[in-house]
Amino acid sequence: MILISNDDGYQAKGINSLINIVKDYDDVLVCAPEDARSGFACAFSATTPLVLNHRYHEKGMDIWSCNGTPVDCVKMALAELCDETPRLVIGGINHGDNASVNTHYSGTMGVTMEGCMKYIPSLAFSICDYRADADFSPLEPYIRDIVQRVLRDGLPKGVCLNVNFPKVDTFKGVRLCRMSLGTWTNEVRKCNHPRGYDYWWMVGSYQNDEPEAEDTDRWALDNGYVAITPTRIDVTAYEAFDQLKDYEQ
Repeated sequence: MILISNDDGYQAKGINSLINIVKDYDDVLVCAPEDARSGFACAFSATTPLVLNHRYHEKGMDIWSCNGTPVDCVKMALAELCDETPRLVIGGINHGDNASVNTHYSGTMGVTMEGCMKYIPSLAFSICDYRADADFSPLEPYIRDIVQRVLRDGLPKGVCLNVNFPKVDTFKGVRLCRMSLGTWTNEVRKCNHPRGYDYWWMVGSYQNDEPEAEDTDRWALDNGYVAITPTRIDVTAYEAFDQLKDYEQ
């Protein structure tokens, strides 16, 4: 079967659009958070008991929710709900992009990284549109094509796909990209509560630190292309070995 999760919650339009797109390829098992879990990355619940709720069943489809993180959902599904190893693990469709350094914060990518760490072909889909009622219909032929290719050809061991769609009426095409270097600035906003204490919101503005680099995911999205970024589990900086070789004793 195909295992699907997200970080926007099991009722989000994005995940339900994804279910409708891929359900023709195989049975679908959904295990997704009870509600929004954006920004949870690869976090899992070490001190909170987890609960599963069965939300929907029809032939070839089961939908479950979990009170934990996106990674919890994948772990619980693999341990408790799957009779066999899924053919794919898919995260999304996320409301909001997960390009550049957002990859490291994304619960959607947490889903995909967890699947990849279990050696299951895994991919994530996101769109640069945060609206709850975002239009996902233009994504359908692209998602179908990518899913078909991964089902047919698989992916290299330890590699998953981070796929991001721009918010445009018509996509110019598809680009295979590297992750752009970027920085979040002005991330904390201080407010004063009427009861007399201070509190803070995590907000921020994204800054592309290499706007002229045309081989990045951010450039592709800013110029109307679908960005596919192969993403590795192994984060070793091999290029730094020569510089750091004197550290060995």
